[in-house]
Amino acid sequence: MQTMPKKIDQKVKERCVRQVLEHLPEYPSLTAAAESVARREGVGKESVRRWVVQAQVDGGQRQGATSEELAEIKELKARVRRLEEDNEVLRRASIFFAGELDPRNR
Repeated sequence: MQTMPKKIDQKVKERCVRQVLEHLPEYPSLTAAAESVARREGVGKESVRRWVVQAQVDGGQRQGATSEELAEIKELKARVRRLEEDNEVLRRASIFFAGELDPRNR
């Protein structure tokens, strides 16, 4: 059984990111710093590492899509999915009504 990821408080995320970035020079890698902070805060080390990477992208220190861009992409994908569903309904309705209006079906 797969569990839903728990929602982590934004303040905890910000604190973890700040701690990792402040103490990064003391560790051999970002992963090591994230692991240390994650253990102290009681959250997953990979989550902390990803939050830091995203913060670096958002701050312009690292290449990648910003949080704002990722939110826009997510919204656009949802909109495309809805439009595709609407198009499928219209396509099926067109086929149905074309059959109903076909004089050979009378």
